[in-house]
Amino acid sequence: MLDACAEILDEDGYDGLTTTRIAQRAEVAIGSVYQFFPDKRAVAQALALRNLDRFGERVSRRLAEDDFDHWSDTVGAIIEIFVDMHRTVPGFRVLRFGDVADVNLLDAAADNNSVVADRLRRLIVERFGVADTPELARALAISVEAGDAVLKMAFRRDPDGDPAIVAEAERMIHAYLAHHISDR
Repeated sequence: MLDACAEILDEDGYDGLTTTRIAQRAEVAIGSVYQFFPDKRAVAQALALRNLDRFGERVSRRLAEDDFDHWSDTVGAIIEIFVDMHRTVPGFRVLRFGDVADVNLLDAAADNNSVVADRLRRLIVERFGVADTPELARALAISVEAGDAVLKMAFRRDPDGDPAIVAEAERMIHAYLAHHISDR
């Protein structure tokens, strides 16, 4: 059902998504959809959570495989993963982490970008042994917000993401993090 949701999102956007269309595309009875999801928002939420999990898995794998001099040097790798998911993961271009449906889709108590920033913070703390401070949390929250805005711009201008704007997003976030977060 989530794959069907992703396909419909790619074809017709969030406004074109209905539980009936999800059931038809997934070749299941509408009752099967309602057995797991009360409405299209809930299906989109499950897909956004799957996107977040896949993003986190890819970032974790990349952090484990590559040798970064400093944790802020992971910016390029993280942006590369996001851009690749935007290009290749069905439904991601429209839904990403859920803002199209609800800015609190991933967690009712926090906006979606805060959830993403928190996930990245935990990965960085775990992988690099960085002190988990309020300053780190704030810097990552600002970086995710800024990166999200600039990357949206990159994909508005080019369906594959304008490479020059993607590069500017990386440069901007890396410089911000390198300037605001001391070596740890």
